[in-house]
Amino acid sequence: MIDLHCHMLPGIDDGAPDLETSLEMARVAVADGIAVTACTSHIYPGVFENTGEIIRSGVARLQAALDEAEIALRLTTGADAHLAPELPARLRSGDVPTLGGTRYFLLEPPHHVAPPRFDEFVFNLLATGYVPLITHPERLTWISDHYPTFCALVDQGAWMQITSGSLTGRFGSEARYWGERMLDEGRVHVLATDSHGVQRRPPLLTEGREAAAKWVGAEEATHLVETRPAGILRNLAPDEMPPLPERNRGSRRHGRKSGFWARLWGRSAS
Repeated sequence: MIDLHCHMLPGIDDGAPDLETSLEMARVAVADGIAVTACTSHIYPGVFENTGEIIRSGVARLQAALDEAEIALRLTTGADAHLAPELPARLRSGDVPTLGGTRYFLLEPPHHVAPPRFDEFVFNLLATGYVPLITHPERLTWISDHYPTFCALVDQGAWMQITSGSLTGRFGSEARYWGERMLDEGRVHVLATDSHGVQRRPPLLTEGREAAAKWVGAEEATHLVETRPAGILRNLAPDEMPPLPERNRGSRRHGRKSGFWARLWGRSAS
């Protein structure tokens, strides 16, 4: 499996605080079946002032430490890039690294506030040739009021990355509901761990793949954690990758009640 969202680099954001934690995260990832991890530290102006050079040099140092410790995990570059006016220019210059130097990059919206003209911002990125993977939309507190926006962005060519642990309840029932709904409606391109440590947010993908398989089947679950992530790192065009499954709006194809609202009211949400 390939994990395209992980905060494993030590000491530069709210992920691994030190090298010891980074090495332990890598061991957990390998034991879970992860072969490649993108080190996607936050680039958040005013909070985490990371740059492409900081991340690339950090990946090189951590890869050397993994090799010395005989931990069989291959690292690649990336960033958890927060919404900012200067983002397009920083992508072009390499100051915000894309995933493995490809057209794909992680785009993190604000967690609690819907940004104005978000859809226009994403469309402009798409128009310049980049493909944003919008990170963990299911965990945003404003998704319920703006869900049609995310649907429209998928239709326009943006990609969606759901957190593996959301599908197992690690982030609460609402995140699980939206993750399941987006899967069921054929709107999820990639699963990733968004791991920040070993105990609280470990780098586990198997649990998410198995949970996803209950909604979209084993083949599509494999696409979520292997095929599409591998295609991203090969810089394949979106139309060269497995298409999203047929959308299943208005009904639950597996006969399960849906996430949060079903557990609350005992019936399927629309």
